[in-house]
Amino acid sequence: MALNGKTSYKESAGDDQHRWYAFHTRARHEKRVDSRLQDRGFEVFLPLVPRERQWHDRKKIVEWPLFPSYVFARTVRESLFRALDTPGVAGVVRVAGRPVPVPDQDIENVRLFTAAIVETGQVPEPEPLVEKGQQVRVISGPFDGVEGLVVERRGRGRALVQVGLKAIGQGLKVEVANTALRVIFAKNGRME
Repeated sequence: MALNGKTSYKESAGDDQHRWYAFHTRARHEKRVDSRLQDRGFEVFLPLVPRERQWHDRKKIVEWPLFPSYVFARTVRESLFRALDTPGVAGVVRVAGRPVPVPDQDIENVRLFTAAIVETGQVPEPEPLVEKGQQVRVISGPFDGVEGLVVERRGRGRALVQVGLKAIGQGLKVEVANTALRVIFAKNGRME
């Protein structure tokens, strides 16, 4: 079953080797990557939602990626290199240096969520899913640029972040909105 309306390959019902992977794309290359991956035979999912965009002379409704800079493709692990070699693909989401498959149920949940957004016209702003123990960087507000460790998730979309100096064994905690945080990734795509 193809989620974008195109079927790229046939999969047997019991084939558990094919898994979804999240591919990071170059900025604003999601639709091109989607098309190129399909051309290479991958089953691809790019959740798109309508958004109003202001151009210099008019407003227009355009299809915009629900998760900017991400495209999902279903493949066997051995074919990841072929997907990574696709123009516009910057990498695959990894944890501890290994590509991490996205559970089928998560993809199905995003499909249903996207359909509801299209039907209702309500487009929520993406918010980082920060977890206790993650290294983060504050990307907006008075603490912009500060890096720290999430020590507690709080209600109302906020997290308690500890900023410290290991050399002197001192730290300070500050409560920050999740939308102002970005999880820090190493250059090789691994979470630190």
